[in-house]
Amino acid sequence: MRPILLKGHERSITSLKYSRESDLLFTTSKSPNFAVWYTSNGERLGTYNGHTGAVWSVDVNRTTTSILSGSADTSAKLWDAEYGKEIQNWSHRAPVRSVNFAFGDESFLSVTDQVLGYLPAIYIWDVRSNTRSPKPVMEITGRNEAKMLQASWGELNKTIYTANEDGTVRVYDVRNGEQLKVIHDSQKPVMQLSWNKNRTLFVTSCKDGNARLYDAKSFQLLKTYHTGRPVNCASISPIREEVMLGGGQSAESVTTTRVDNAQFRVRFFHLIFEEELGSVQGHFGPVNVLSYSPDGKGFATGGEDGYVRLHHFDATYFTKFGASHNDV
Repeated sequence: MRPILLKGHERSITSLKYSRESDLLFTTSKSPNFAVWYTSNGERLGTYNGHTGAVWSVDVNRTTTSILSGSADTSAKLWDAEYGKEIQNWSHRAPVRSVNFAFGDESFLSVTDQVLGYLPAIYIWDVRSNTRSPKPVMEITGRNEAKMLQASWGELNKTIYTANEDGTVRVYDVRNGEQLKVIHDSQKPVMQLSWNKNRTLFVTSCKDGNARLYDAKSFQLLKTYHTGRPVNCASISPIREEVMLGGGQSAESVTTTRVDNAQFRVRFFHLIFEEELGSVQGHFGPVNVLSYSPDGKGFATGGEDGYVRLHHFDATYFTKFGASHNDV
């Protein structure tokens, strides 16, 4: 399984997102522009220019016609995916850490940082062309002063889940902004949460060296995947009982801990038995983001080294362990 190395960014990778058909990959970094690539051969299709700060997050709608981006320049932008033109700009009071389309693509959420005396907040915006407004439909202020690192819509757009720097996952009611649930199983930051294909399970990646699998309805902790190194990102396979983890010790900790390239491996665990199935090496620094493709035939990783590595599974991946291409 030889990766395709995507060399379109000069700074650390912050986000990546596949299109629903798995044919395109959108990537962002700590630079003002972001790129889109063909997943078949790694060719860069185009670049989106318009931000003036690091782009922290990107999301794509179901039909791959519109792109959302959130940036440190305190703006969230809506783009025409095909022509790269900016359609709408939404100004915020603080840097935008995360953006996410709601189901149905009629609205989206944005998350702002805790800076300049402002508490972290979630904003909900109407994205429909006939009712689009520069003012948010709703604002939900964080119930704690810790930074929200990511936010994602829950089932049927009724709830919003946030991954927080204080080690919690918090669930908010979209109707009134009330906090419904606080999951506090980690004493270190929860960097990200990721859903399975039918959104019945979600996995959290934590700086304490663990990834945790939860039931989305009962919020019960089901499984824990231990790596011994900070986990920055996790993704659940859409076709296999498998979870993929990435991370590694950050640069500021190099002088106090032993660091080698082995800790930057992308590691695969069995979803149920919690056993490590294998690993893939390649990045020269911590892995910041990763994701399985929606069809399950490959995955992409983005690292602190500024490279995106695009992998396509060999045929043996689908046959040796009892799976086949018909499962896709």
